[in-house]
Amino acid sequence: MSLLLEIAQLPRASFYYHLKQMKRADKYETAKAEITAIYHENKGRYGYRRITEELRNRKIHLNHKTVQRLMKQLGLVCRVRMKKYRSYKGEVGTIAPNLLQRNFYADKPNQKWVTDVTEFSLFGDKLYLSPILDLYSSDLVSYTISDRPVLSMVTSMLDKAFEQIPDGTNLILHSDQGWQYQHKQYQQILKNKGVQQSMSRKGNCLDNAVIENFFGLLKSELFYLQEFKSMEHFRQELIEYLDYYNNRRIKAKLKGLPPAIHRQQALSAA
Repeated sequence: MSLLLEIAQLPRASFYYHLKQMKRADKYETAKAEITAIYHENKGRYGYRRITEELRNRKIHLNHKTVQRLMKQLGLVCRVRMKKYRSYKGEVGTIAPNLLQRNFYADKPNQKWVTDVTEFSLFGDKLYLSPILDLYSSDLVSYTISDRPVLSMVTSMLDKAFEQIPDGTNLILHSDQGWQYQHKQYQQILKNKGVQQSMSRKGNCLDNAVIENFFGLLKSELFYLQEFKSMEHFRQELIEYLDYYNNRRIKAKLKGLPPAIHRQQALSAA
């Protein structure tokens, strides 16, 4: 041993110090186990910030930088964008004004909603998702899934959403200038319900940034993250993810709550 230390030019005290450190119990052992569990429970969708929030929910209080370092030690990386579906076909109906004006803040539920359609292409087939998000909690108010981008896809979505609110709320429902949203039937449904229609400017995706970000998140955390056996398998996983997003996926800006829970608390307090 003395010879090895001399060759390595390592002081005997340094050797025994590091030997003692190696034998010391890892003070982050419990935290590492929880971090690993949270990561796998959420299929690798959580980064260090969201894992920090969930740790706090589990009564483990660590600095986010510490969580980031521990995740690096554990080799845990947030596994995290497909061609965008374009529904614009020119001015085939009435273009509504842009009432939202990129003001995505809402101080209560059912004040401002946003909607759009996204496309998934798998196994030579396509699937379309049409959701409505409430800007207060970014929660899914309603959605429909369809094999074709038909008008009934968005009108059915409206029917389910409008079951949850009374008439005459005067809320704003914002979309792009897709042909479905220019259609007389769609616009009449909004008018009958007392909902204000708002549209993005032509070719300006930033006017509807919240729903665009949601689609990006969905594709990062599901579409690009998993492998699917068939389109039906993907449809089932999509439905599961939408439930996960709304009811279990925590958001830091919602005080560590999932969107639907945050929305329900606000409605209960009103």
